[in-house]
Amino acid sequence: MERENGKKLKILCLHGFRTSGSFLKKQISKWDPSLFTQFHMEFLDGKYPAGGKSDIEGIFPPPYYEWFQFEKDFTVYFNLEECITYLCEYITANGPFDGFLGFSQGATLCALLLGYQAQGKVLKEHPLIKFFISISGSKFRDPSICDVAYKDPIKAKSVHFIGDKDWLKLPSEDLASAFDKPLILRHPQGHTVPRLDEVTTNQLRNWINDEVLCQPKVGVSVTEHGKDHENEVGSTNPNKVENGV
Repeated sequence: MERENGKKLKILCLHGFRTSGSFLKKQISKWDPSLFTQFHMEFLDGKYPAGGKSDIEGIFPPPYYEWFQFEKDFTVYFNLEECITYLCEYITANGPFDGFLGFSQGATLCALLLGYQAQGKVLKEHPLIKFFISISGSKFRDPSICDVAYKDPIKAKSVHFIGDKDWLKLPSEDLASAFDKPLILRHPQGHTVPRLDEVTTNQLRNWINDEVLCQPKVGVSVTEHGKDHENEVGSTNPNKVENGV
């Protein structure tokens, strides 16, 4: 399904901490490309150059970027407001965007923008972002942010990839709970963009067709567990580098 003007739906994709838009594009290229044939995907680089060593040095070439900085307990942030302004200006100038995709720090930011937009704090003149693909995302922990961004269940359609060995497993589950009827897809890996087997690819395709494109499901059905829809990703390859390709 395309927009009424014939253009593809647009997804803004935000990379993880101290990586790059090019690296996230490489990570997503592991997935079946037919999943996104009806979308235009933009992979944006973070506002700030990486302020320290990147976990992907030697795996993927620089430059590397970060969206904002933070203290270890993730309750104090630096340059976050500047980052939000940067993203909102980009979205306004290059949109409208229909959805977000994010990994780790990028996913955390995407969810924040969705919550803020729903509460009328940002992107007031931009159409509501309709859907979100989160990979290893988490919530901000500053109460002044939480009281606004996660005040009400976020209505955007969402799918959340959560790794069994991810150090952000519990925070990722907490983020999913901030959304209305999230689809949770679990995988046995850690903090990475997982490879998807055929079953999981069909689960994601069904979600895209049903929730985003409003087309009939194909292949598999999704079992409902109360508020959430939850399935486990099948036999993904455990032999990978964290954050790697």
